[in-house]
Amino acid sequence: MKLTAARNFRRKIRGWFYLDHAPKPVRRVIIGVIGGTILLLGVAMIILPGPAIVVIPLGLAVLATEYIWARRWLKKARRLMEEARKKVSTRKVEPAAPASKVSSEDKTLTLK
Repeated sequence: MKLTAARNFRRKIRGWFYLDHAPKPVRRVIIGVIGGTILLLGVAMIILPGPAIVVIPLGLAVLATEYIWARRWLKKARRLMEEARKKVSTRKVEPAAPASKVSSEDKTLTLK
């Protein structure tokens, strides 16, 4: 079932770029340029402000429509994101530190 969904997604992306009837070498070059540009923008967003966590998998998804290596990287990225999500959701939350109160008379810090 996952394989069928992945194929449908790849067909949908090719449809967005009107590449269904293009010759395979032309399609690979166009997808490579578009996906590579998106991927490079995502890598640049690691340093620059921007949503790199969203853009990098998007670039890999576009490249995965034509390249096997991008499919493998995308699977690895999905696995890493799933592991990170599990770690965050199972992490214990510690109680907050006691609230502090500043005395208005002598400006000293007292803990409750």
